Amino acid sequence: MKPGDPEAVEQLFNDAAPTYDRLNDLLSFGLHRQWKRQMLLDLAPRSGESWLDLCCGTGDLALALARRVRPGGQVVGVDTAEAPLALARQRAAREPWLTLAFQQGDALALNAETASVDGVVMAYGLRNLADPAAGLQEIKRVLRPGGRAGLLDFNRLQPTSMAARFQRAYLRRVVVPVADGLGLKDHYAYLEASLQRFPDGASQEQLARAVGFPLARHRPVAGGLMGLLTLRS
Repeated sequence: MKPGDPEAVEQLFNDAAPTYDRLNDLLSFGLHRQWKRQMLLDLAPRSGESWLDLCCGTGDLALALARRVRPGGQVVGVDTAEAPLALARQRAAREPWLTLAFQQGDALALNAETASVDGVVMAYGLRNLADPAAGLQEIKRVLRPGGRAGLLDFNRLQPTSMAARFQRAYLRRVVVPVADGLGLKDHYAYLEASLQRFPDGASQEQLARAVGFPLARHRPVAGGLMGLLTLRS
């Protein structure tokens, strides 16, 4: 799979949808849930606000977000792949009191008005966009003044660092073999290559400021293996 290829990314997540949540739990030892909770704590979504969850997958983050903005708030999850969205809608149907919707769409060309939402989240999506800078520009467009965004992803590290060596070993010896056991070896082998084209934390901050975010901060998560970019418009 070629990193950043929209059609290949869509196919990957359509194929992975039935086992995606189980894979996330296995590969992160369940810690991805804590990282996402921490991101929401940092962003402090409030009752009555309107939020987008981009590259929302099967909807776990969108659901957590929708619980925080009620009553009166709303969340829309957007993903390019239909298979995970179908699972997300099934999960949301179990909590019909939440104002939550899911739609198939492109994070680079959102079906949302300019300055129309209070916040945006994206977990493990920015790295898969064909143009991360354009993704940040689109987030800036849809945010209201003072709006905030949080983007959680793998962290690109200095290649010779101890953390980078551990990260490569983790991807090669844990991620790919586990995915292989579920018939998704080729789909997940692309992760290491995707990191090679992904901007590091300092570069993400620079890109965000270049598209107009006055505040942009990237900090390491999970000992530096992951990174969280927080933005304010």
